[in-house]
Amino acid sequence: MRRFAMVTIIASSSAFTSRRLMFRISRNYAAARQKNFPCHPNKNGYAVLRRASRSTTGCLPMLFSSLSFEMTANEIQMKDDALKMINASIRAVDPYAAVKKKMTVCKEGDSLETLVVEVDGDGAEQIKYDMSKYDRIRVFSFGKASAAMALAAGEVISSSGKQLDGVTIIKDDHATAEEIELLKEKYNIVVRPASHPVPDARSVAGSNEILQLAKISDSRTLIIACISGGGSALFCSPREPLTLEDLMQTNSALLASGMPIEKMNVIRKRLENGKGGRLAATAFPATVLTLVLSDIIGDPIDLIASGPTVPDDGSGWDDACRLVKEYGLEADGEYALPDTVLKLLRLGKEGHLKDTPKSSHAAFCDSPPLCQTVLVGNNRAAVMAAANEADRLGWNPVVLGTRVDGEASIVAGTYVAMAEMLSEQRGDHGISRYQIAKLPAAIIAGGETVVTIPAGCNGKGGRNQELALSAAIKLKEIGLRDVVIASCGTDGTDGPTDAGGAIVDGASVDRIEKTISCRSAHDAMKNHDAYHFFHDATANDTSHHLIQTGPTGTNVADIMITLVKLHEEKVSSAQLQQHAPTEQMKQMRCQTILIELQRRPREYYLPQEKRLSLRYAYASWGRK
Repeated sequence: MRRFAMVTIIASSSAFTSRRLMFRISRNYAAARQKNFPCHPNKNGYAVLRRASRSTTGCLPMLFSSLSFEMTANEIQMKDDALKMINASIRAVDPYAAVKKKMTVCKEGDSLETLVVEVDGDGAEQIKYDMSKYDRIRVFSFGKASAAMALAAGEVISSSGKQLDGVTIIKDDHATAEEIELLKEKYNIVVRPASHPVPDARSVAGSNEILQLAKISDSRTLIIACISGGGSALFCSPREPLTLEDLMQTNSALLASGMPIEKMNVIRKRLENGKGGRLAATAFPATVLTLVLSDIIGDPIDLIASGPTVPDDGSGWDDACRLVKEYGLEADGEYALPDTVLKLLRLGKEGHLKDTPKSSHAAFCDSPPLCQTVLVGNNRAAVMAAANEADRLGWNPVVLGTRVDGEASIVAGTYVAMAEMLSEQRGDHGISRYQIAKLPAAIIAGGETVVTIPAGCNGKGGRNQELALSAAIKLKEIGLRDVVIASCGTDGTDGPTDAGGAIVDGASVDRIEKTISCRSAHDAMKNHDAYHFFHDATANDTSHHLIQTGPTGTNVADIMITLVKLHEEKVSSAQLQQHAPTEQMKQMRCQTILIELQRRPREYYLPQEKRLSLRYAYASWGRK
């Protein structure tokens, strides 16, 4: 058996750790040279076996891929395809185009101008506003897509000739100098930059400016509110006696607790002057049209940016207090809220404070209603665009939906499990007929995961980067290659970082740990430090795991893509007819192919008689 030592290691590679395999391969280098294998080891030793395998079999480069830190040709192409799918999804929810598609000003009759807003995609349902009823139109826009939405609304409305003004609150660096100038000079809409995800004094100043303009509006004012993801932090006006510091501490505690955004907004509504329908109530009796770019799973209009222009029928003081207890936000909890906030919630629950306006408020109960809301874009549109792009690129797309949530690391495990199951199509495991898609498969989903951060954690990252890192670790653990997993926020921002997400393959962890030997993937996961793990390797690792789009100007939650493909080469009968110059090389080729036939027989185009002849030849060599 000594002459077959290297092949034995190949067949049982899954039983050893990477270090033991590296040691075994290096130890057998001398034996490989004695058998005339044209191999040239590098300092790590693993290239010995890969090059030997190519020279002996003339094929099967993927046989030893689990020993390589490098990306395979498949993985390089898969990464490129995944990024194309993400780009397609972001383009599909461009806020400027979405608003322009929904709104038009047209003439009916000789001079009557009408603002027409499409409610659905086919124009079957429309909302019409007789422009002769309004003297002034105001645009209030806040969220990560606020600049583009305000520009589109200004362009459409300006054609009516009505007096136009407004305020747009943007996240820092989420509007160009040209956009800011155009909004101000052409449409009389001022732009107020502010902080996100934790509000600052600029958030309060911009929000109070909007509330003041809303307060002085009358029945001949049409307000167009453009709301997108991130609006809760950007549109922030503390309710007395709370201060900005109280809200900043509250936001930080909510983020650290791992609470989903829709639940966060139940609490936020009770702490501020503009949320939970209060903006619309302040603007009464003005008419309010709200255009929403949704970043929340299921598109709950009353929770997006904490629903400033819709009635808050779905939550109350009791719900907010229940969430405080559920997520450890009490005074003695792990993520304690400020005492002033806890006191305000307690007073509200006891009936001493007014709650948010409900459907019975005059701003919402008129017929036709003064306040109406139209969804202009959401995560579903982005997911379907990614699926269409996958189909165009030759993949078999499977859409899992747009309601993915939960801990990022757990969701990552689900994607890896699905990838592992799909990869079984590479061999004969008796389950091919139960697969959700044929290879090459693209599993596409949307939603928004969370990361629960323990107190005192100083790591840096975001939910998408954590999902990708967790997936990379799991891919390495099971030795799965020709699988690429990407997760990215459509806004181009993942947590407090300059990355939108990350993209990984089965060798990502090995490549990065080799580049930055002082860091390990498991330590990065433990410290929730995915950003530094990926970023610090960028200078020396050309595969670039971080997805850095910069601010995209939109925000409809996240896109997650899992690609699974057949191995890049297969053994054909023509390749088997290639002859090696020595008997030992023939023997090695034969044994290697037989091992692979046993593992993945459906991948090899071998008639039964050729398999029998190979086994006979191997048996003969073994007796020598």
